[in-house]
Amino acid sequence: MPIVLIVAEAQPDGSIRKATLHALAAGAQLASKVGAELHAVALAKDATALANVVKEYGVKVVHAASAPQFEQYLAETFAPAVAELATSLKAEYVGAAASAMGRDLLPRVAARLKAAMASDVMGFNGDAASLTFVRPMWAGSVIAEVKLSSAVKAFTVRATEFEAAAKAGGGEVKAFTPAAVASPTTFVDFKEVKSARPELTEAKVVVSGGRGTKGDFKEIEALADELGAAVGASRAVCDAGWVPNDLQVGQTGKVVAPKLYVAAGISGAIQHLAGMKGSKVIVAINKDPEAPIFQVADYGLVADLFKALPELREGIKSSK
Repeated sequence: MPIVLIVAEAQPDGSIRKATLHALAAGAQLASKVGAELHAVALAKDATALANVVKEYGVKVVHAASAPQFEQYLAETFAPAVAELATSLKAEYVGAAASAMGRDLLPRVAARLKAAMASDVMGFNGDAASLTFVRPMWAGSVIAEVKLSSAVKAFTVRATEFEAAAKAGGGEVKAFTPAAVASPTTFVDFKEVKSARPELTEAKVVVSGGRGTKGDFKEIEALADELGAAVGASRAVCDAGWVPNDLQVGQTGKVVAPKLYVAAGISGAIQHLAGMKGSKVIVAINKDPEAPIFQVADYGLVADLFKALPELREGIKSSK
């Protein structure tokens, strides 16, 4: 039986990353279409805990690779291990979430497997004989269907396009010991940006600011804190140095799909829309009634954000 192999990703604290749950759902959808089994691989210094979590989400087998070289993610150590496992399993499909790690890892795995690859996959059409991968092009203004002709097919999935996998009973955990690889890269340090707010890609609510803030994010941050939300920003704001780059939402930033996305002072360039248009509810606040953001917004307010956001915040406070 064919095998779909999904790479599991962990948070810095060792817990499963939310994007992996979406990747597992995508893998299950693909496995159903091509008549395959869903497998996953967990790599960590001690992969047992992560593997035991992953096995609860409809996975037939989780292959747990525990070794000191997997304590921190390095493509030079992860890629050979994933490729070795895929080869030993004769997996026909190898995938991961289109996270920073997935985008870095899967092309290297694909190269080792001589596999064609589709990135940022949004869906699958057809069956095993006619399978196509649906993916965006030109910042989402064009949706393409691509067919991969190689024996092994690699892919990353846009997590926002798939519902998170639900628990479906325990699968099996198998230990996997890949061959040791001498990495030319050495992990030196990891400096995590710590914040009391939720991580941008994991948050249920995101409040983003654009050029209209003129660099003053106090009201953006105050509303985010009132809502227990993450803070995001447009590329123009990050390029201007007003906020850190890790807050950027968009085609060249982070792709988010929270339950609520508030865009204040953001015009809505296509590159930004590509990163947030999957949000369940979009609220736009902008002084320009012709701003493109209003075309995708569920609720739009033509107003000065410096007047509207304090009023909105006070309204939320009073409703509590």
